[in-house]
Amino acid sequence: MSARSALLLIDIQQGLDDPRHGERSTPEFEGKLKQLLAAWRKSGRPVVHVQHMSAEPDSLLRPELPGNAFKREAIPKDGEPVFQKRTSCAFLGTGLEVHFRELGIEQLVLVGLTTDHCVSSTARMASDIGFKVTVVSDATAAHERRAADGSLVSAAEMQRASLASLQGEFATIKTTAELLASAER
Repeated sequence: MSARSALLLIDIQQGLDDPRHGERSTPEFEGKLKQLLAAWRKSGRPVVHVQHMSAEPDSLLRPELPGNAFKREAIPKDGEPVFQKRTSCAFLGTGLEVHFRELGIEQLVLVGLTTDHCVSSTARMASDIGFKVTVVSDATAAHERRAADGSLVSAAEMQRASLASLQGEFATIKTTAELLASAER
């Protein structure tokens, strides 16, 4: 990872742990996130947080609900900016692109929740506007979903398919270990 890279934490909020979302992939998510975040902070490279501020009536991520709060593994430290969003993409209506351009950032490393929603939307937009994007496979996670035919798609399959749809065209997919090994070079 170059000095012109930033770690972008997307929607790592308590409401996404609620059982009503169903099974979640990536049981090692929190541990990998902590490992990556510690290494990133130690390197002095930018860490940026995104917080979803839902306006949907049934959402657990509404600003007035406890589920809107960051998970303890992802609480921003002093000086780490927080961008709040109302859509799935972290770039829409947030000033995030301007922030990264002002810092001279060229590469974004994405972690967070959920892979098939906000991580994917953000990765696609970031790529489209010219950033090199890496998505960390074991520091992202997806929930199980119902397909249009009513069948249940497992959380692991949602995660795998979401990462596959990003790989090569919108992002490079790496594990935490691969990313940290490349950062040491």
